[in-house]
Amino acid sequence: MIRILVDADACPVKDEVYKIADRHRLPVTLVSNSYFRFPRGGLIELQVVSDGFDAADDWIAEHATPASIVITADILLAQRCLDVGATVLAHTGKPFTDASIGNAVATRGIMADLRSSVGSKSDGPGSGGGHVGGPAPFSKADRSRFLQALHEAVERLKRG
Repeated sequence: MIRILVDADACPVKDEVYKIADRHRLPVTLVSNSYFRFPRGGLIELQVVSDGFDAADDWIAEHATPASIVITADILLAQRCLDVGATVLAHTGKPFTDASIGNAVATRGIMADLRSSVGSKSDGPGSGGGHVGGPAPFSKADRSRFLQALHEAVERLKRG
């Protein structure tokens, strides 16, 4: 049976997940380090894990299967889930695939190195130090792309 696993801490598309899951009558597990409100009475459950480093990621990776759709922005978690055959989507609707994950992991490493080198410089005038831009703000277009991508992923898994 298809199941949606959501890396729920800071996930901006939980309502969209609920909508698609309800339409297709699919169970959803929200995985978080703390309790938060979620719709009751349906196929949605909240799995609260410890606040240990990567506890939510570890729980999701251990429970992901080829019949899972994992929603996460975490590239390393995406890679772990792809390794077991799960379908993985970012909250922008961008799918993580076996073909794209290597580049995403490499880019993540480069950006982490860049942030650490910029962060170690002085932020004084003319220092060249300071801020490295992050991702673009989440938009209505991202939300729409996510809804479409999740619907397509569900339909693809239903077809086998």
